[in-house]
Amino acid sequence: MSPEQLELATQVANLDAESMKNIAMAVAAALGVLGPAIGIGMLVSRALEAIGRNPEAAGKIQSTMILGIVFVEALAIFALVVAFIIKFA
Repeated sequence: MSPEQLELATQVANLDAESMKNIAMAVAAALGVLGPAIGIGMLVSRALEAIGRNPEAAGKIQSTMILGIVFVEALAIFALVVAFIIKFA
C-alpha cells in the first residue's frame, strides 16, 4: 500500500460519530428530496401537456396539479425532518 493510500485509510478510520451523522444527514436529505423533485417535474409536465390538449379544462387540471404538488412536497418535508432527526438525535 502506498503512503497516500495509507494516509487516506487513516483519515477515514478517524471519522468520529459527529462526522458520520453529518454525512448521513446529507445523504438522507439529498436522496429524500431528489424523488419528490423528479415527481413534481413530471407532474407539472403532464399537467401542462393536458392543458395544451384541452384548454377548457385548465382550471380543473391546475387545481388537481397543485393538490398533487402539495402531497409530493410533503414527502420532501418528511425527508428533511428525518435528516434533521439523524443529525440532532
